[in-house]
Amino acid sequence: MDNLTKFFSFELPTKIIYGANCLDNLCIELKENEGKKPIIITDKGVEKAGILKKITDLLDKDDFPYVVYDGVEANPKDVNVEEGAKIARENDCDCIIAVGGGSPIDCAKSVGVLLAHNDTEIKKYEGKTAATKPLPLFITIPTTSGTGSEITFSSVITDTKNKYKMTVKSKYTAAKVAICDPVLTLSVPPAVTAATGMDALTHAIEAYTATCSEPIADAVSLYAIELIYNNLKTAVFEGDKLQARSAMLMGSMLAGIGFSHSDVASVHCISEALGGMFDLAHGVCNAVLLPHVMEYNKDYCVAKYARVAKAMGFEFKSDDEGADLAVKAVQQLALDVKLPLFSELNVEPKDFDILAKKSAINISTESNPRPMSKEDYLNVLNNAYNAK
Repeated sequence: MDNLTKFFSFELPTKIIYGANCLDNLCIELKENEGKKPIIITDKGVEKAGILKKITDLLDKDDFPYVVYDGVEANPKDVNVEEGAKIARENDCDCIIAVGGGSPIDCAKSVGVLLAHNDTEIKKYEGKTAATKPLPLFITIPTTSGTGSEITFSSVITDTKNKYKMTVKSKYTAAKVAICDPVLTLSVPPAVTAATGMDALTHAIEAYTATCSEPIADAVSLYAIELIYNNLKTAVFEGDKLQARSAMLMGSMLAGIGFSHSDVASVHCISEALGGMFDLAHGVCNAVLLPHVMEYNKDYCVAKYARVAKAMGFEFKSDDEGADLAVKAVQQLALDVKLPLFSELNVEPKDFDILAKKSAINISTESNPRPMSKEDYLNVLNNAYNAK
């Protein structure tokens, strides 16, 4: 409650369409926004799951011409962005439909940046000020409950030359329309459901506890924590339960709203370093690191961690007890949904020094509730690696 007197602004330019089978609204939105020929940006997994065909069937039914780019990789690369933009130009596409998890949606945002600026190199638009022009009509259709990228203002793209993740952020990169249909998430495999769900939980917890948090972000983040914590295991192990899948998609979206109007923090700083160097799944990295960063932060945000525990449904007699419960609950949840330990990833202690250095210079380090130096990051990495 200590941020109620601070100045903040809140902007959400994306129209959100949510609910079972709301995908049927796609062509209506294209027509209302005068989209003529979309490029569909997606990945092979979406195509294999049969979701791409649902999109193209709708477009075919309404006689929309379209082009598909399905070459997006996990942890989308600068080369994916530049290839997608090239295909869009060559085929005179005037709008973009992003279908998938965070990778296709982030890639599509950056494709839109290149189209808007009539450019071919996404590296030029790294940061918060370089993208200055409105994107073509941009519609997002999430198929996982993780990144919240369907409504955020930023995309995280791997710089393949320098092997790190750069952020392209601007109010102009937000989607015009997000079509959030939980039915599309029913086919997500358990391991991916677990990783993306922990990613969303990390977004919500870091948004709520970041030094730059604000009241609206706090509100949506706390509800996201409640939804995700209480539905993730069902979504993982009983993936056909639409109620749990719906709660996860809503939780993911709310967490996205939360961190896009607050920030992420040191968990993401390490995860982005890991992803850039080793191409590891972002959600898995967040899951294995979240409890260890929370343990490091705990004394600096006891009351907020206690509020996190309350959102999870715990009862306790003191804030200290609640904060301890929150840390333990997060660690246990990652184990319950069968995510690996940090020591089981393809990362060795000899890599920790460079990981700590990259993490410390990440801009979101300053949003962490407890200051973190390179040495602090090293300690957290070692603690995570030695955890059982």
